[in-house]
Amino acid sequence: MSYSKLGQLLAMGEAVSAAARVLDRVARQKLKPAPIPRGATLRPGVETPLWRALVVAIHPLLQRRGAKALLAHELGLHRGRISDYFVTQAAMPDAERTLRLLEWYSRQRLSASRAGRKA
Repeated sequence: MSYSKLGQLLAMGEAVSAAARVLDRVARQKLKPAPIPRGATLRPGVETPLWRALVVAIHPLLQRRGAKALLAHELGLHRGRISDYFVTQAAMPDAERTLRLLEWYSRQRLSASRAGRKA
């Protein structure tokens, strides 16, 4: 192989390498999730594992008839919003309501454990 052919192969390799770098940069930009604007509300999903864990813990407590309506009254919400939180998982409460929800959950667990001890 002559030096001229080797030079051509190196030039072609550099061109392919440059094209690969450009394609890699474009792919990373397209796959990069859009940044969440400051102050924007998080949506339930992969980014909110603690909320998903709370939903899994609370969901069994809402199976009894009227439980969602009672919780909605406790949180000062419409009962359809409770379904948005725990059934369709399309929304999350604000910080104050989340704290009230945690308080409600701890009371429910405490009353369930007391009922278990009495039985």
